[in-house]
Amino acid sequence: MAAGFLGRTLAAVSLSVALASVTVKSSGGCSVAACRNSLSSCRFHVNSNMMSGFNGTKENSHNKARTSPYPGSKVQRSQVPNDKVDWLVEWHDYNPVEYTAVSVLAGPQWADPQIRNPAGRTGLVGRGLLGRWGPNHAADPIITRWKRDRSGNKITHPISGKSILQFVAIKRKDCGEWAIPGGMVDPGEKISATLKREFGEEALNSLQKSSAEKRELQEKLHKLFSQEHLVIYKGYVDDPRNTDNAWMETEAVNYHDETGEIMDNLTLEAGDDAGKVKWMDISDKLKLYASHAQFIKLVAEKRDAHWSEDSETGCSG
Repeated sequence: MAAGFLGRTLAAVSLSVALASVTVKSSGGCSVAACRNSLSSCRFHVNSNMMSGFNGTKENSHNKARTSPYPGSKVQRSQVPNDKVDWLVEWHDYNPVEYTAVSVLAGPQWADPQIRNPAGRTGLVGRGLLGRWGPNHAADPIITRWKRDRSGNKITHPISGKSILQFVAIKRKDCGEWAIPGGMVDPGEKISATLKREFGEEALNSLQKSSAEKRELQEKLHKLFSQEHLVIYKGYVDDPRNTDNAWMETEAVNYHDETGEIMDNLTLEAGDDAGKVKWMDISDKLKLYASHAQFIKLVAEKRDAHWSEDSETGCSG
């Protein structure tokens, strides 16, 4: 990482997270290299409990951000052991690989590159595939319904005795993993608009519809997205695209079709970044992209739906 100086105006990074609170402050003119290796010399203060509400350990919430190779490349990160993730731990030999995709370099540089990942070291500096330095904002619509039999009755799990919830899942074209449909918030766009747009593009193939079909689709989507909803999570995401200088933040929102009537009138069709789309039963067996399984678990808890066959932990385990 090129040497440089942190400006005196770089005072704070503040994330509003449903289950965590992080504040990073700097007061001085230490070099980037010095700041990278020793936060105490740069007088940084970190109060971090990133996503601990999901699993109780910070290390486990910062795994995917340390995986190699970096998405869409053959770049291998510098290995970061669990006990060296936190910036407060001095590590003079820390030497992260620098990587920013060519496609990203061709775009605008949005912010101060000296900003730091609030969850800790990732083994890679630069922006990777992310367009902005610092937080890159996304929105994830979690569309759910109850699993029902042919008579329309809710199906309960034989062990937990709770009703089984389903959500709309897409298979990402870039990595082949199943995920919640969603995407980046466009400049100046409201989160509510992003949630509806991304679901339409990826789960209903709205980009390929005729003008008349789009109008009809928008009316149906308005009915779904104008009802009461639950903000499941808002904040930092453990994402394989994260670097020391750029990371993902998201707002995951659950829109629930209690009777199933709204979604019965919408035909799922993969589009845009999605290769496939389907209704998927919710349980602890799910293997999903990034932190999506953790978001889905929170939905199950909020809806008092089946999650685990373990009677001791249930949804709260």
